[in-house]
Amino acid sequence: MGDFDLITIVVIAANIIFSFKGFNDHAFFEKYKFNSAAVKRGEKIRVLTSGFLHVDTAHLFLNMLTLYFFADVVIGSLGSFSFLLIYVASLLLGNLLSYYFHKDEYKYNAVGASGAVSGIIYSAILLYPDMSLYMFFIPIPIPAYVFGIGYMLYSIYGMKNRIGNIGHDAHFGGAVGGYILTLVLVPQLFATSLFMVILLAIPIVLLFFLQKTGKF
Repeated sequence: MGDFDLITIVVIAANIIFSFKGFNDHAFFEKYKFNSAAVKRGEKIRVLTSGFLHVDTAHLFLNMLTLYFFADVVIGSLGSFSFLLIYVASLLLGNLLSYYFHKDEYKYNAVGASGAVSGIIYSAILLYPDMSLYMFFIPIPIPAYVFGIGYMLYSIYGMKNRIGNIGHDAHFGGAVGGYILTLVLVPQLFATSLFMVILLAIPIVLLFFLQKTGKF
């Protein structure tokens, strides 16, 4: 993990340029951030543009660093076009899920590429569920599928309990986008990795169940 493909450079550059414009231009930031009320009154472009804005340089750096580590896994398996398709679709689905849960909260705002990055992470995990991941606070390697399931379950917990100033909805929706698009692009996974396909779907089914039963 960690090689630079041209499309990775383009995506990271777009995030940097757009984010720094937002850092230095408050009106620009306000115009293109995700805001439930604005989206509801027709400013749909915010669903896309907010994914290229960030709160500060630390937020931007963390998202781009994570993308850097996982992008080449997806590109190496699926190619640049499919990578970009997953990235954009995950960004949109993440923000649409946020809108679904917060459409009546007119002061709800969000920015960041986390949904898109989550989609790339979940795609990489689905493609290589046995690869080992290292976390800053855990000194031992973690199987990717364990991390993926834990990440999604924590996102559900964070959504339900509104933990921190974090867009858990976008993270979850983005991961779902990565999961669905990867299976559409590589349907062979149903034959070669059916157990992992089912295992990684558990958090998605759980959220659907909680929502339908009124427990969310």
